[in-house]
This record gives sequence, structure tokens and C-alpha cells, in this order.
Amino acid sequence: MQLILATRNAHKLHEIEQILGPEFVVSGLSGRDEIAEVYEGGSSYEENAILKAVTVSRQLPGLIVADDSGLEVDALGGTPGVRSARYGGTDASPEKKIATLLRHLAKIDAKGEQRRARFRCVLAVARDGKVLATFEGVVEGRIAEQPHGLHGFGYDPIFIPDGFKQTFGELPREVKNSISHRAKAIRKFQTESRTLCAELYGLGGGGGGGGAPAGGAAPG
Repeated sequence: MQLILATRNAHKLHEIEQILGPEFVVSGLSGRDEIAEVYEGGSSYEENAILKAVTVSRQLPGLIVADDSGLEVDALGGTPGVRSARYGGTDASPEKKIATLLRHLAKIDAKGEQRRARFRCVLAVARDGKVLATFEGVVEGRIAEQPHGLHGFGYDPIFIPDGFKQTFGELPREVKNSISHRAKAIRKFQTESRTLCAELYGLGGGGGGGGAPAGGAAPG
């Protein structure tokens, strides 16, 4: 199956390619200068993912997949949340975003269970300007006192998933890609992918048609 990911983030593209495996041929938007950046102005991950997928699907043929993900820290009221990519400033580096988050936790002296957090991801699949399905994945964990590890990207060096003592930045790539929020959302997408593909090429296979959702977002 061929997919176009509505992203220019090389780290995200590579990670999704690895999770999907060889059954899928995946490309991103790098080099497609005719496709403008989509402003993520939604109030939820689902809104942002749908906005990106639908916008790009109006300009490119086939199945378009977009994701929006974020880190939610309980002691900070669920922030940075949908603003995870812009936390600490629109152009802030990953290091600055992490430093900003740790500084805010230090101000309230968050300890133990106060450092509970989760990564959340929503994938949206669209074709010809219509959303076909959304899929959600969540991984629970806690925020480390300091960054550790060089793997992954974004907030990975400070997120310790439940059941582990290492951060996503320390865990081997194959371990993270089996338990992460993005992996859980993608697994749900893979379950529905044959139906979506059949609908795309008019091969039947059941499921909703005419742009109706073929699957729903459900906490993973």
C-alpha cells in the first residue's frame, strides 16, 4: 500500500516507516514545495491531524495520513499538550522545549506521582478532501528529572514509559516502536488499512464509503 504522510519531519517519517514495515511504501512532503505548510490551529490533536490530512488530500491523490502528537503532564494541567511542538516558542529547539518543561516542574517542586505524564497521538486518514478515519494511541509514563539518551526525538529524552526505568531516548528503537503512542495508533490504522485500500481502488471490502469514517478514535 502506498501512503503519503503529511509531514516534512524526517524523524517522524522514518519512525512511521519502521513501524508500518515493508507492506507499506511511504513518502513525505519533502521536496513538494507546492504544498504549503498547514497551520495547526485546532484545539485538539484530532482537529489538527484532520486539518493536515484533508488539506493535503485536496492537492495530492491517494491516501493521505497525518498525525498530531503531544506530551501531557498532569502537574502542569495537561500542558504542553497540543502546543507541544510550539512549547517554549515557535522556533524553540527540542533542548529548549525540554528545559522549559523541566523548569516549570521544578518551580512547583513536582515529585513522584506528580510527574505523571503521557504521550498521545492521533492519526487521520483522508482522500479527496474527505476524512476517512481517525485512530488514537496513548502511552502512560512519567517525566524524568533530567534528559537521558540520544535516541528518538522531541521530548523522548525525558519520558519514561510505564514498566521501564529508561527514557524513550535510551530505549532501543525497536522497543520504543512497539510500545509508543504513535505505534498504538498505527496498529489500529493497519487493522483498517485493507478496507481503506479497497475503498480507495473500488475493490469492495466493506466498511464505510463516501467519505464516512471507517474507524473511530479510541484511547489506546
